[in-house]
Amino acid sequence: MRLRVLAAVAALSLGALTACGAQGGGTSADATLRIMAPAAPGGGWDQTSRVAEQAFKAADPQRKVEVYNVPGAGGTIGLAQLAGEKGNGNLLMTMGLVMVGAIEQNKSNVTLAETTPIAKLTEEYEIVVVPAESPFKTLADMVAAWKADPAKVSISGGSAGGTDHIVAGLMAKAAGIDPKQVNYIAHSGGGEALNELLGNKVSAGISGVGEFAEHVKSGKLRALGVTSGERLPDLDAPTLKEGGLDVELSNWRGFVAPAGLSEADKKALTDLVTKMHDSQPWKDAVAKNGWIDSFQTGQQFADYLNAEQTRVKAIIAEMGLVS
Repeated sequence: MRLRVLAAVAALSLGALTACGAQGGGTSADATLRIMAPAAPGGGWDQTSRVAEQAFKAADPQRKVEVYNVPGAGGTIGLAQLAGEKGNGNLLMTMGLVMVGAIEQNKSNVTLAETTPIAKLTEEYEIVVVPAESPFKTLADMVAAWKADPAKVSISGGSAGGTDHIVAGLMAKAAGIDPKQVNYIAHSGGGEALNELLGNKVSAGISGVGEFAEHVKSGKLRALGVTSGERLPDLDAPTLKEGGLDVELSNWRGFVAPAGLSEADKKALTDLVTKMHDSQPWKDAVAKNGWIDSFQTGQQFADYLNAEQTRVKAIIAEMGLVS
């Protein structure tokens, strides 16, 4: 009897291990490719993930693809979950510049060193706007008032330590203002920041170009500058450099996978993402959303990721967001 019980337990254990292996093993055309959006539905990472889902399916109609959300703490909760999927070649996580800052600010125990960089996908520039009724007609007007009394110039944007906040810090530094003195009002969603601007409740706002462009074109907001190196097409806005501030920054997004992938699995995932990137549905979505195609894979993306971590860590520290 005891031998039969032990044999049954062994069989159950083997079955469990086999099931785990099917879910977390190497990249397979038969397995479901899962894409984690480490944020609530509706945001940039979620949007990118769902656009990619459709492009993956178009590029390979036989492949099953699903997106799921793990919101919280600037993506670091999702990052911690990804770390627990070591060796899983059927899992991607959408991430970007915001996560780099969140890791520093939240003092996350898990960092991007515990992931496998797969591909950088897109970039989007930021825009600095003021309400239509604002006395600031140019960036120089805003900077003059900012220097006179930093506390009086309130800047509305996304999460603390995120891309919008980083732009505000870089602008302050370029203007000769202590980044710690930036009066930044953080919001969890772009809608709240927009409402404050339209209600003339804040001095200025910073967000992705796509968030504010239509309101600039309608005259409800005035654009003082964009963070691109050159002026953007179809938008009447100077660059920050034209306005006298040497600031250039893009909010980028990409894919990482769990650590511990075999070289074969890493190549298979990279090839799969490359095929997705080359598909017409992906190209159409990039154009429709005003994204900039900045595709990088392999060591090129890994080097870029390392450089961004170094740069953002320094910015976050200067802004007093980490002790």
